[in-house]
Parts: sequence; structure tokens; C-alpha cells
Amino acid sequence: MKADLVTMTANVAQVFLTDKEWSETLLAIRDTLRPSGRLVFETRRPESQAWLEWNKEKTYQRLNVPHCGIVNGWADVTEVRDSLMSFRWTYVFERDGTVITSDSTLRFRSLQEIIKTLNDAGLSVEDVREAPDRQGREYVFIARLNEK
Repeated sequence: MKADLVTMTANVAQVFLTDKEWSETLLAIRDTLRPSGRLVFETRRPESQAWLEWNKEKTYQRLNVPHCGIVNGWADVTEVRDSLMSFRWTYVFERDGTVITSDSTLRFRSLQEIIKTLNDAGLSVEDVREAPDRQGREYVFIARLNEK
């Protein structure tokens, strides 16, 4: 199957932690695109240091979830190592005290690193924009398959 457009939303580009995973993903996308096809994705800007706000004070929410009752949730950074940020979401169900946690790690790549990896995969950067709802916090990349 060939596509004119491939998108990655919700900062999914950051879940590829190793250079190998990221490169393999970009190459698979390249192989899926039709001539002049595009890849569009967003990623957080490392210089905005979003992880500094991943704490209970800034992320705490108390929600009334249908059929579950009140659920309290928040995020906490668990480790910062080079360009990798690990964090844990904690959810506490007031009804019975159940606690559920979800651990994740994201990689924050620089603008230059992303452009280089796109070019290495045979994709040309057409534009890098601001995310309209997160000015100064995210890049939105529009890349095109290089003509052969």
C-alpha cells in the first residue's frame, strides 16, 4: 500500500528511543509514501523543557469518570538522562483505593538532529512550524519524499 500522507500525532515520534528505532521508522515511512508524498508530525522542543512541569503540582486532575467514580491522576518525572525523559502517571480510584501506574520514556531530539535523520532517510524538510496550540513548545514537521 502506498500513501500520499503519513502522520504521527500526539508526539508519537518521541517514543522511538534509539537512533536505530527512529531510522527504521523513517525508512518504513519513506517506503510507504508515493512520489512527492508527505510525512507530517509533531514533537516537543527540547529547549522548552516540558518535563519541568511533569509533577503532581502541575498535572494533578480529579475527574468523575462514569461507572468508575472519582479518579485522581498526576505525572511525575522519574529520570532525566541525556535526551531521555522518563515519567510515571499515577491514577488513584477513590471508590476502592486502587492505584494504577503507567511508566513511559520519551526522547527529545533537537531540531538539527531531526532534520538530519529525515534527510538521511530520503525525506526533505519542506517546513517546520509552531504547533498552533503550543506556541514555542512543539515543532510541526512537514517532510516530502525526495524525488528520484
